Amino acid sequence: MSLLIENVHIAPVAGPEIRSGYIRIEGDRIAELGPGPAPVDPGAARIDGTGCLATPGLVNTHHHLYQWASQGLAQDATLFEWLVALYQVWAAMDAEVVNGAATAGLGWLALSGCTTSSDHHYLFPKGRGDLFAAEIEAAREVGIRFHPARGSMDRGESQGGLPPDVVVEALDEILAATSEAVDAYHDPSFSSMLRIAVAPCSPFSCSAELMTESAALARAKGVRLHTHVAETSDEDEHCLAQFGLRPVDYMEKLGWLGPDVWFAHSVHLSDDDIGKLAATGTGSAHCPSSNGRLGAGIARVSEMLRRGANVGLGVDGSASSELTPLVGELRQALLFQRARYGPQALTARQALEIATLGGARNLGREHELGTLEPGKLADLALWRVDGPFTSAVADPVCALVFGPPPPLARVLVGGRVVVEDGELRTVAQDAAGRAGAEAHRRLMRLADERGLTAAKELH
Repeated sequence: MSLLIENVHIAPVAGPEIRSGYIRIEGDRIAELGPGPAPVDPGAARIDGTGCLATPGLVNTHHHLYQWASQGLAQDATLFEWLVALYQVWAAMDAEVVNGAATAGLGWLALSGCTTSSDHHYLFPKGRGDLFAAEIEAAREVGIRFHPARGSMDRGESQGGLPPDVVVEALDEILAATSEAVDAYHDPSFSSMLRIAVAPCSPFSCSAELMTESAALARAKGVRLHTHVAETSDEDEHCLAQFGLRPVDYMEKLGWLGPDVWFAHSVHLSDDDIGKLAATGTGSAHCPSSNGRLGAGIARVSEMLRRGANVGLGVDGSASSELTPLVGELRQALLFQRARYGPQALTARQALEIATLGGARNLGREHELGTLEPGKLADLALWRVDGPFTSAVADPVCALVFGPPPPLARVLVGGRVVVEDGELRTVAQDAAGRAGAEAHRRLMRLADERGLTAAKELH
């Protein structure tokens, strides 16, 4: 089927912007785009993009969808304090909680212009159902591309790690389950809606053996690697005390630098660290709202970009970044960099690039996603910038990034409508929201039944 989007301002990220032009979609791919009137195509469906800005679909490169069910807790804690408070609650989750949380979380992302999302799920309490399958099913329903990362932790308190022993797994179990997840779900095809990554949680919750064995497994199967690195100063101190190395140096020792790796956060980087990331092609997911909420600091994004290190965006888990829309992270990223480095530190178009092409590079899909170009997948967002207030901003990209997010006219994934006029079209929007609320109530109830930390103690 052909689809023509007409009379639209196009910000393709690759190549010059088109003030008024068209995008022609054939099947799930962009066939052509250009300035002026759309070509004659009597059989094509048409969308009038007058007053809209077309951008590539946004790419979310770090999330913990299960955390939708635990928002609003431990509100004034540092990362380590927050984790210690919530590990016991998360230990009570089951597949029903994960499915409801993922449905709400992915629906919320789609409503903020996101067409591809990763997810880092690293807690697998025993006897609670197939948690990984539960979030994959939610992504299929919502209809955005999904890159779940099979996470893990094997280093509990008894081994010098941060998490309680009740939420960690044995090394052999982790490797077997991770291998099975890749074999069962990973689709490497160009139009893939589902790819799997391997993602031990962090240096303070995983053994060196788990990190090295996971890297070997991922590379043998041709999938990507993801983990948390350099999020807080506490992590710096932990790595120095436990391993005698700072986080990036420790990752280098374990073989965890390379073009098939992307880190979450990367806040506390030295000049040498940035150089290593740039030289090895290791990516980072910048999560400004979460870093601000937890008081973790401001990542050196503008310096990373200047030195050639790839940066994408992430909203992080909803429990440390309540109701954060992915499009809102463009503004947060821009303002944080300018607050630290001055008004030329990050431009609106650089913010858009890290949210699209930067994210696609993190996921290894820059040849398929992240820009509007012929041959690429037809994943795009149409933003209404002609409202009675937003139309006062002459530059549509400025209106998207500097201000509050403008309304969405469409979100297309492979040419399929996922959002239309600000409403989900793949799932019932109100039902998706209620699924997230019920996931919260169920998790709190399960935690109380198991005698774990009550939610009221965490406010």
